[in-house]
Amino acid sequence: MSDVIKTRREGGILEVTLDRPKANAIDLATSRAMGETFKAFRDDAQLRVAIVKTAGEKFFSAGWDLKAAASGDAVDGDYGVGGFGGLQELIDMNKPVIAAVSGMAVGGGFELALSCDLIYAADHASFALPEIKAGTLADAATIKLPKRIPYHVAMDMLLTGRWMDAQEALRWGLVNEIVPSEKLEERVWEVARLLAGGPPLVFAAIKEVAREAEAMGFQEAMNWITKRKFRTVDALYDSEDNMEGFRAFAEKRDPVWKGK
Repeated sequence: MSDVIKTRREGGILEVTLDRPKANAIDLATSRAMGETFKAFRDDAQLRVAIVKTAGEKFFSAGWDLKAAASGDAVDGDYGVGGFGGLQELIDMNKPVIAAVSGMAVGGGFELALSCDLIYAADHASFALPEIKAGTLADAATIKLPKRIPYHVAMDMLLTGRWMDAQEALRWGLVNEIVPSEKLEERVWEVARLLAGGPPLVFAAIKEVAREAEAMGFQEAMNWITKRKFRTVDALYDSEDNMEGFRAFAEKRDPVWKGK
């Protein structure tokens, strides 16, 4: 799948590019390859942040490959580790992931972007969940989208399948920033380099707490933090990095994070 999933590595940053003309649609084989790529990123201690992008300007991703499905690529087949697109069900993905959305993010392509922690969009980007028109469920988006933007706006997209342009997405807080198309890659790499220089153990704790606290009440989640029941929080509080942060502040210097 090296011709479909391309990677570029710079220091602690991994850029993952889906290149599957014409619409960067995802079939079972592609989903499995993406899952293996993101799993390897998760498990590589030297990598600290990932960028998810796709080739071309028209489509970020059209989502599920309907042509492949029509030829027998089962809708309920084995998407591989991490579920569809390799990210949305990947266990213990405790590193920051940035989406660079250029063009149309449709259905599962939209869900792929929603699986990332930050979304930067080109000025011509747009988003839609047309599954309703095909009589099926946009499953991950139905769970995630009402938590990301106002409920009634999310339900409007889910129930009608309408398009949302980049400006509206920014207004509702769905994307972090709109960037001219020719500047998108530069901007995303700028953010990635900033994050790559940050404290990886804190990033891991932020991601685990934010994820797991969704199913908890506030006080329960706070108790889990103070009693160090979260694995990443426990690792952070016993780490060299935790003390390094205090020392660097007292000594008025930049901290040197080791991730341990």
